[in-house]
Amino acid sequence: MAVEKLKDRRTRTSRVVDALRAQIDAGDYAPGDKLPTEPVLVERFGFSRTVIREAIAALRADGLVESRQGVGVFVLGPRQRETLPSLFLEATDKISDIIEELELRLGIEVEAAGLAALRSSPAQEAEIQAQIETFQKLVEAGESTDNADFDFHMAIAAATNNERFKLFLSHIGQRIIPRVKFRRAMGGIDPLPNRDRQLLAEHAEVAEAIWNRDPERARDAMRRHLLGGIKRYRAIIRPAARVEAAD
Repeated sequence: MAVEKLKDRRTRTSRVVDALRAQIDAGDYAPGDKLPTEPVLVERFGFSRTVIREAIAALRADGLVESRQGVGVFVLGPRQRETLPSLFLEATDKISDIIEELELRLGIEVEAAGLAALRSSPAQEAEIQAQIETFQKLVEAGESTDNADFDFHMAIAAATNNERFKLFLSHIGQRIIPRVKFRRAMGGIDPLPNRDRQLLAEHAEVAEAIWNRDPERARDAMRRHLLGGIKRYRAIIRPAARVEAAD
């Protein structure tokens, strides 16, 4: 029952966040404008003060608004999309690139998991939980988990409350998920055994550490998760290297 209530609150919070973000992006609220007061938003959306406060916290974490003590919440404006070098955006067909990108992610997402354990809000923790539940349902249904995998990592990036982590992963997009890129390299076919249940267990381990406010355990869990992918793809390259050496 408690889990269901938490999920319901998360859904209501997301609805408020999406509605306000859309208005900010559309220019309905210009930079410097004051958002409606909490009681007004409660009446407008029909949700509790807790939901409204969590929504405002999420917008603040995204850098869209700022709170001024005793004055109110003011719009900072829509985030400007920043550019990354083409190195992170160009599609390639090399398995070695998958390994290199996983190594890069080690330096970013390991620390992101630790920061999420220190800084995540209840709404952000609920979002991480929701992504795990979505992943599990897809596994049980035998459906693709590509999107759910990406969304889980994005939820952790958001929970750092450092917009740069989220911005970096969002720019790279689903290419951060190795099997997406591997299928492209293999012409749309993934001959490797399905690892969805193992990935689900690894995601759950990271999430548990975040929920328990244990940054070192969160970092270790994310490190093991990414290293597992590196080992998997290195194992593909080694047999090919041995064959070439024999030739």
